Amino acid sequence: MKTYQELEAKYTSGVYAKRNLTIVAGKGALLYDDQGREYIDCVGGQGVANLGHAHPAIAAAIAAQAQRLTICPEMFYNDQRAKLSERLCTLTGMSRVFLCNSGTEAVEAALKFARATTRRPKIVAAMRAFHGRTMGSLSATFNKKYKEAFEPLVPGFSHVPYNNLEKLSQAVDDQTAAVILEVVQGEGGVYPGSAEFLQGAQDLCRERGALLIIDEVQTGWGRTGKWFAYQHYGLDPDLVCVAKSMAGGLPMGATLIGERVGPLEVGWHGSTFGGNPLACAASLAALEVIEKEDLPGRAARLGEWMQNRLRQISSPRIREVRGLGLIIGIELKQKVAPYIQAMAEQGVLVLNAGMNVIRLLPPLVIEQEHLERVAQALETVLTQELATEEAIPAD
Repeated sequence: MKTYQELEAKYTSGVYAKRNLTIVAGKGALLYDDQGREYIDCVGGQGVANLGHAHPAIAAAIAAQAQRLTICPEMFYNDQRAKLSERLCTLTGMSRVFLCNSGTEAVEAALKFARATTRRPKIVAAMRAFHGRTMGSLSATFNKKYKEAFEPLVPGFSHVPYNNLEKLSQAVDDQTAAVILEVVQGEGGVYPGSAEFLQGAQDLCRERGALLIIDEVQTGWGRTGKWFAYQHYGLDPDLVCVAKSMAGGLPMGATLIGERVGPLEVGWHGSTFGGNPLACAASLAALEVIEKEDLPGRAARLGEWMQNRLRQISSPRIREVRGLGLIIGIELKQKVAPYIQAMAEQGVLVLNAGMNVIRLLPPLVIEQEHLERVAQALETVLTQELATEEAIPAD
């Protein structure tokens, strides 16, 4: 009989780099493989598991709604969708919402809405940005390795250095429909934006008639210490893209639409599964948990503690520790792949963000004692010699 790994390897598409682990269960911030071994989860479903795994409130909401109604396209009204739409707009101050199924779909919608509103063709994004893998969001993404096989992409996109307001000013003109930015660049290396850059970007958009799109797919729902990362800087974006942990683990995304976005015509966009009652019920439960358990406040406290703890690690391999709340990057002077494997052997699962950054995205429900174990594991692997380590030059 084939193992699960052999079975999946035989039929998988081939587009994913697989780790030698078969994860079958989770509880809170812990995961378990098919051998029963426990891991502290700092991958967090790449930002999906803000509420942890198997949260009872989410499981109950899904079970109850699944017995009632799972699909209802937006040609009909629906109770769960109505309540969620109101909740999202009340929470953010935005006026409308387009519901979809993923982050890249949320970005695609924002790009279309910006072009439709302004009747302009150009989109300005940032170097190191990651906005998704469908053709529009991929055009806004920077890294060539994601893009080269699929060119030509959507025309009209350009990229400027992140945190460089002068270059951004040169790029935004009377043909720019929108500027799209992450407040913290996640996939690109965990680089927080400066207040000067982000607020300046908003001012440029207002002055020149462009819209400001903020991509909160990875940073939303309490991850950075506030409900949304843009709130740290007092921004008033025109479009906000959210997804990941929005529905407590079920696939869901949304494009939040501000008042400066014009009327959208029937048929301009749509989604078969977008705003389905099952995901909406899960999202309503997730928002209640985030609020009741004050997960943004928890992320702020634990994130500050964890970053300070990591800066105490004495290792010549560490170049910098940076982040905001519980999105944390540890930049190394070496490629991180062997250290990620070594961390798994220590019982901790972590991500990379580029070649030389270890990224931590733990569930916001994680206990401080688990974070201390993560720090101890990092201290162990970053102070020992690994046969496969490979140094890379500084930027």
